[in-house]
Amino acid sequence: MTLRFGTDGVRGDADSLLTSESVVALGRATARVLGTQSTFLIGTDTRRSGPRIATDFAAGIASVGGACEFLGVLPTPGIAFASERGSQPAVVISASHNVWSDNGIKLFAAGGVKLSDELQAAVEFELGRSDLATFGTTGSVARALGDASSSPRFEPEYEAHLLATIAGRHLDGLRIVLDVAHGAAFRVAPSAFRALGADVSVLHDQPNGENINAGCGSTHPELLQAAVIAQGAAVGFAFDGDADRCLAVDETGAMIDGDELIVALALDLKTRSALANDSVVVTVLSNLGLHHALRDGGISVIETAVGDRSVMEAIEAGGYSLGGEQSGHIIVRDRATTGDGTLVALLFADLMARSGRPASRLKAQMRRLPQLMVNVRVLDQPDLADAEELWAEVELVRLALGSDGRVLVRASGTEPLIRVMVEATTQDIADHHAHRLADCVRRLWA
Repeated sequence: MTLRFGTDGVRGDADSLLTSESVVALGRATARVLGTQSTFLIGTDTRRSGPRIATDFAAGIASVGGACEFLGVLPTPGIAFASERGSQPAVVISASHNVWSDNGIKLFAAGGVKLSDELQAAVEFELGRSDLATFGTTGSVARALGDASSSPRFEPEYEAHLLATIAGRHLDGLRIVLDVAHGAAFRVAPSAFRALGADVSVLHDQPNGENINAGCGSTHPELLQAAVIAQGAAVGFAFDGDADRCLAVDETGAMIDGDELIVALALDLKTRSALANDSVVVTVLSNLGLHHALRDGGISVIETAVGDRSVMEAIEAGGYSLGGEQSGHIIVRDRATTGDGTLVALLFADLMARSGRPASRLKAQMRRLPQLMVNVRVLDQPDLADAEELWAEVELVRLALGSDGRVLVRASGTEPLIRVMVEATTQDIADHHAHRLADCVRRLWA
């Protein structure tokens, strides 16, 4: 099976999609496009398949004369930071929030920025013309690979970078609960918060290769919500498997999503004259409540396609400093080249400490419009552009909502799903129209 890039690299079942043969071929194609002048950095999350895929990718690079350095288990933003610091291309072996049996490959150009559409297309083209003969892995490459129990060389530098973000301030006594999802931030996130003086309780920090994201982390925050209430914590933060995003929980146990985090950070930066061009970049999935809150705060909103790569491209093009997604991928451009869950959590906790405001008050700066997202699993990803019946139904929903709501239907870039999102003045209206459109998708393709 030929590998293809989605909105966040290549992702799928580790055994059937990311076979040794296909990963070696992708490594070779990547090295041919990006060149072999610099050593490639390779890091993983805590999935069992990570070391094998990293070895195969390194073998592909070695087959065309390139070299690799393995960074061990490290969050995606930590690997991107290493790429930026050393001006080296980097490879992240992770499937983010997916189940442990999936894995993925994300590519960063030298400087820590995800590949452009053009470079990804060039890698795919090269992959298509490459022979798929596998190459044996050298003993030195195999020995360089560690596991979740070994502390990678670059982790202390990444933690120091995170701590420098707070500019010498502290979080003394702030009671915080972290859910690290048995994922890549299981060491560095608790260590960073404790170094700043926070009173930290950690959930799900015992990775075994198969428990990443399992009933925990940003996709399953229920245990974090309960822990925050039970422990009387000021705030909780939940990360996904590779820790490039985070969601928060306020002191009452209520969720704080990416939109609400963006609003809180943006309004604070604007007050301190630190928000570049008084603008924020978000995707089409951001709630209308974000638009209203930022508009009322004198902040312009730039809207992009879904995906933190699209957000980053718009940030770079416009010289902006903040952007992100409702899912919790948030890019603070003067500190990172990609979404960084630990960084955002530190900034939000620092805002709480500086302002003296509880998390619930910071959350309340944005009033969410009721919204429902329905994910419909399909057998094969359809071409939505030609789906006349679906778009006729979408138009009827838009007419019914008028200017008081919004509808979005799109194909997932990482899974065989059609995502249907509706916002309206009440939850009942949003639910009704979202399920109406989801039923139409099921009739056509499920």
